[in-house]
Amino acid sequence: MAYFLGVDTGGTYTDAVILDEAANVVLGKAKALTSRQDLAIGIGQAVDAAIAAAGVRPADVALVSLSTTLATNALVEGQGARVALVFIGFDDADLTRAGLTEALKGDPVVRLPGGHTHAGTEVAALDLSLLELMVRELGDEVSGFAVAAQFATRNPAHEVAARDLIRRVTGRPVTCSHELSANLNGPKRALTAVLNARLIGMIDRLVAACERHLLQVGIDAPLMVVRGDGALISAAMVRERPIETILSGPAASIVGARWLTGAQDALVSDIGGTTTDVALLRDGLPEIDPLGARVGGFRTMVEAVAMRTTGLGGDSEVHLVTEGLKGGLRLGPRRLMPVSLLAVEHGPMVHAALDRWLSSEAVGEMDGRFVVPMTGQRGGLNARDLAVLDRITAPMPMANALTSRLEVAALERLVARGLVMISGVTPSDAAHVLGRLDSWDGAAAEKALRLIARRRTGAGERFATGPEAFAQAVVDQLTRQTVDCLLEAAFGEDAAFAGEDPQALARHSLTTAGLGQHRGVVEVSLRLGVPVIGLGASAPSYYGAVGERLNCPMILPAHAGVANAIGAVAGQVSQRATGIVTSPAEGRFVAHLAEGLQTFASAEAALAALEAALVAEASARAKAAGAVDLRVGVEREVKEVEIEGRQMFIEARVTATASGRPRVAR
Repeated sequence: MAYFLGVDTGGTYTDAVILDEAANVVLGKAKALTSRQDLAIGIGQAVDAAIAAAGVRPADVALVSLSTTLATNALVEGQGARVALVFIGFDDADLTRAGLTEALKGDPVVRLPGGHTHAGTEVAALDLSLLELMVRELGDEVSGFAVAAQFATRNPAHEVAARDLIRRVTGRPVTCSHELSANLNGPKRALTAVLNARLIGMIDRLVAACERHLLQVGIDAPLMVVRGDGALISAAMVRERPIETILSGPAASIVGARWLTGAQDALVSDIGGTTTDVALLRDGLPEIDPLGARVGGFRTMVEAVAMRTTGLGGDSEVHLVTEGLKGGLRLGPRRLMPVSLLAVEHGPMVHAALDRWLSSEAVGEMDGRFVVPMTGQRGGLNARDLAVLDRITAPMPMANALTSRLEVAALERLVARGLVMISGVTPSDAAHVLGRLDSWDGAAAEKALRLIARRRTGAGERFATGPEAFAQAVVDQLTRQTVDCLLEAAFGEDAAFAGEDPQALARHSLTTAGLGQHRGVVEVSLRLGVPVIGLGASAPSYYGAVGERLNCPMILPAHAGVANAIGAVAGQVSQRATGIVTSPAEGRFVAHLAEGLQTFASAEAALAALEAALVAEASARAKAAGAVDLRVGVEREVKEVEIEGRQMFIEARVTATASGRPRVAR
């Protein structure tokens, strides 16, 4: 009998679940707090508890699969390690395209002549001596490199040469843009490579932490990771291509939702600590985003489920809107550590600070906020940033870490790099005050909300009369923003509204009136036409009101809190390889193969050679990703035009897909 272990590591919780593969039932499940300082602690606690609950032996686990929202969260929050981009054959204007400048956030760029034409011929020689000199000058400032060359998908030679040199000189990880996508659009490929390089350290630590604990407890089984399209890949492969794990958690939740409910058509909404992820199930399957995964404002070239990810979760930062006389609230997109959670480990410090702040009627600008040190690479920090970081040796009130207002910007930079985390009031704290959650320190949550409720609106009035009223206002705001997320997804997926702005439609006055069943001179009714499947540990706390507002059924399945972990072991392994055939002149057909360009006298000969190479490549990738019992399919997309009554070949794209079930122990 084979047992599968699914693990999902999120920003707040790590979930584990044991499935009986033959009976297709959940035998045991567990949750533990995600331990940012040492991920192995949270993973170990969740895995051990799930195994104990299932009553199985660790040695009987035949497959382990991991999903995570850590990469998605990092991009949504603008966090990640410092990297360098090696930009070959591009000009300054290319840096401003596809959001590349915003993604770099001031990280160094090494510009070099080189690259290739669309036909794959060299534009200029690559100066490897100059590259070596520039790479050595960077020293320990960066944790990794991204390499992007002009038309590398037509000829990757310059990217490969640069990668080999950088690895030899620095020993640091290198990401080549052509390895992540076969599509054109160099700046967008460069953006994807930069984000991948920035995530390598984080995902490596996650995989290593999981492997460490599995070895410790005696689980000798293949370790897989969920990709953004819901397919599985081996842990070894994901270490090289962590960008493919963006939307890993959401993709696993879609698979889990289908497994738990059997629903054919529904909106799946998964609320975590940092994000809310919404996708449409149509005929039992999620859509794949043809333009590439969009996360944190960046449109990548990573193939993933068509998912709308919003910085809204149970641990979202609560902003007080003081403009105007009335005031209001806004949640996210940044995740904070809830005060009630910080107080679990550091209760005396947290309560002493809260009591001190509550002893005065006036509320200071930083009152109610704490800073928590995290681990990470310090290279590239300036003297002021280092001074602030060295002061934060343990969790402390934010004001204690700063000596002047000039250091506030330095603290924000440290937060963006993931070296420091802020703790403050979140919806999770509000849920504790309202009695909807009791996982952490409710007394600390009550004090924190009492304190923040004393702040003043533009009219000089307090934001709320007390902690309970403020907590309800926070939960109501979460409901409003969740409704907006779901409506945006619904309008975006409805063909009748194609070409219109889903965000504007979701917030239109007619939409608002329709949801409220307005009855006047004009009568307006609006409802969501499909049910919503609510997932996530906190979904039962918040989603009842969401269903009522949208006038639709709200499905909250059993095991909804561990749907991602279930989805992690319910997927298949799948790998694709894509290539093109071009025709630079009549009677010449060029197959762009991995080992170089190869010319043929006929289109069919070139296509057959490319197809054979891609089938071999996709099959090898699938086997490396952990697949057995492979099924391989090939698709051809041939572009031709008719000139003077005869068909003229322009270009063809061939895609080979190899799929199979994950390899299991024994």
